[in-house]
Amino acid sequence: MILVPLRRAAVVVTAALAALLALAAPAAAHGADAPDGTDYRAEVIALAPARPGLTVRVVEAGARLELVNRTARDVEVLGYSGEPYLRVGPGGVYENRRSPATYLNQTIAGDTNLSPEADPAATPVWRRVAKGQSVRWHDQRALWLESSPPAQVTADPGRPQRVRDWVVPLRDGDQAIEVRGTLDWVPPPDAYPWWVAATLGFLAVAAAGLAPAGTATGVRALRGVGALLALGGLATVAFTVGRELDAGADGLGGVLGLLNGQVWMLLTGLGAIAAGGYALARREAADFALALAGACLTIFAGFANIAVLSRSVAPVVWPATAARVLVVLILATGAGALGAGVLRLHAASR
Repeated sequence: MILVPLRRAAVVVTAALAALLALAAPAAAHGADAPDGTDYRAEVIALAPARPGLTVRVVEAGARLELVNRTARDVEVLGYSGEPYLRVGPGGVYENRRSPATYLNQTIAGDTNLSPEADPAATPVWRRVAKGQSVRWHDQRALWLESSPPAQVTADPGRPQRVRDWVVPLRDGDQAIEVRGTLDWVPPPDAYPWWVAATLGFLAVAAAGLAPAGTATGVRALRGVGALLALGGLATVAFTVGRELDAGADGLGGVLGLLNGQVWMLLTGLGAIAAGGYALARREAADFALALAGACLTIFAGFANIAVLSRSVAPVVWPATAARVLVVLILATGAGALGAGVLRLHAASR
């Protein structure tokens, strides 16, 4: 009977979910305050004067700046009062415990309480925080922290416009260096067409569950839903990689090293691919696998990224439109597989 394979599948899936949660828990802090989408685009436009081996870029959809120093000299990032804040060089990354920026930059909102030892006029007290020659940090000079838009944006929100030019000062020995950048308002897109596309896709995929399971049409429908669910899983993996690249990963090795930051979404995508293959092979309890994997894909990869549909700047390396297409595909195939699986399970139970 169908109850036996269902029980076996339930045991396997429960164990897998427990393992995934255990893996995801310690990684939750990675990029925890990076936005899922924003309407403000921060960009670095110049490093003046330029230094070979010294680069600065914006990562995590504008949430952080990243400085890479491949020179043989230490470079300091100056804080909001001109005090030494970070030091990056051959010896690693150090932060000044006396700099107020050390505490204010712990969150994107800058709402961390200052330590009693914070004093920008005091002699720096350096503490090593990382190996290597790169560092990422929130910087209020490159962010818009207010809950409401600037006055000029409120007056004309439908037009792209400059919010401000910003400068982050660096120091190389006695030489002053400026990281110059811009912060622009980019009008958000209309999310309605994307929701319509996701809904129509969901209905089309879920309708395959109405085909009688014991017929040739039902077999083709099962395989079709499995293939579409696997496609949604591939879209999830692609979105995860794009998000990690935007978070500062450099090349394939960097992506593999940073995937713990998005482990839940990544493994959800891989699980959807596996469940799709399970359905394509017409294995026992394939309907249950489709429903469960579809639910996970919808919640942990689709709804977790719905901000992309209504924000102009997505936390991926490619254009925001491509990110919206991926999210719509994830929602349509995940919810559709859930619907189709439930319909087939209901028919089998009768």
